[in-house]
Amino acid sequence: MTNNFIHTEATFESAIIEHLCSNGWGEGSDENFSRDTALDKGAVVDFVKSTQISGWKKLEEYYKEDTGNKFIQRLIKELELRGMLEVLRHGITDSGVRFNLAYFKPDSGLNPETTELYNKNTLYITRQVHFSTKNNKSIDLLLSLNGLPVATIELKNHFTGQAVRDAMEQYMTSRDPKEPLFQFKKRALVHFTLDPDDVYFTTKLESTATRFFPFNKGYKGGAGNPPSKDYTTYRTAYFWEEILSKDSLLEIIGRFMHLKQEKYTVDGKKFYKESLLFPRYHQLDSVRKITAHAKEKGPGKNYLVQHSAGSGKSNSIAWLAYRLSSLFNKEEKKVFDSVIVVTDRNVLDQQLQSTIYQFEHRTGVVKKVDEDAKQLAESIASGINIIITTLQKFPYALKHLSEIPDRNYAVIIDEAHSSQGGEASRKMTEALVGNNT
Repeated sequence: MTNNFIHTEATFESAIIEHLCSNGWGEGSDENFSRDTALDKGAVVDFVKSTQISGWKKLEEYYKEDTGNKFIQRLIKELELRGMLEVLRHGITDSGVRFNLAYFKPDSGLNPETTELYNKNTLYITRQVHFSTKNNKSIDLLLSLNGLPVATIELKNHFTGQAVRDAMEQYMTSRDPKEPLFQFKKRALVHFTLDPDDVYFTTKLESTATRFFPFNKGYKGGAGNPPSKDYTTYRTAYFWEEILSKDSLLEIIGRFMHLKQEKYTVDGKKFYKESLLFPRYHQLDSVRKITAHAKEKGPGKNYLVQHSAGSGKSNSIAWLAYRLSSLFNKEEKKVFDSVIVVTDRNVLDQQLQSTIYQFEHRTGVVKKVDEDAKQLAESIASGINIIITTLQKFPYALKHLSEIPDRNYAVIIDEAHSSQGGEASRKMTEALVGNNT
């Protein structure tokens, strides 16, 4: 890094804002942020009124001049009950009228109207947002979608003697999880710590128990980030230049983030533990690279993704399966008729079902094949989007597939948990050779 940088946190902050605002973002105002509701109420109402004109007119018939306030009250109730992620993806209903709070990019361009609505989303970046209902504390940066908070960022600069660890400490000790903006799943979905070299994140503030995860690219087989090609910009510039681009951030919110529920029993009583999953950089990168290549080149290619233990392989498989099952090529034709996930783990089946349901709100998208190869063949013939089966059953399905028309399949093999060295693996390879998979 050269001495071209002015050594202040404000300059670091300005570099991020200037880039985003020159690439489609709007700059928000702290004055428009409501500390009590953690919303930019004006931006929310403006978005809904401009994108859903007929629905808003119906609402005005009920509420008259108080329509804006009544809508915000309804929205707040839904956020408290269902959470920000669910509301952004599936909207809310008020007085029998359904409203969207965001529009996500369609799988194909066959419907120009959905693309037009997607383009009406507005992302805002707001500096030094005073969030507290108790004092005058502020967060460095707030990222909002159509007036709804989706992320917060605390910045640090080495030249002031601080780094991401200090930002983590700040979140843990002086950011009250009970403040509206920081309430788990109800408002901001993710919280980032950022300095010129490193990015970390968390989705749940729990005071000193808060866990942060790296969101770095990795460098020379280890942690951290590579220097810029000409050493004249920040190592973390990829974060705001790539990850926070409109298409990228909306894809993460719409197709990657996942509310995970775990059941456990204590003294005969059932309890649920919730965690909000945000993809690590390596997960996002691998899924995006494979889908982009498959979109361009079509079926028939092989890919290898290497995951270390505990780095989220199940989530990567779930995200990849979902993306491939809804992938269209440049000619607007579906690339794969079905996605077949080969694994021996029941937990992955449950996770896939839950993940896909949150995206689609439809059952029947994922089918678990646990009887015989004929059941697998029938699942493929019936056009199930995502099929989960075992390594042992898959090869024997070929004899049942002779009557099925030529189709393209994406096969995701969870190798680490299978007997890949044995006879089953050999038959799997034979099953795939010569077939358009």
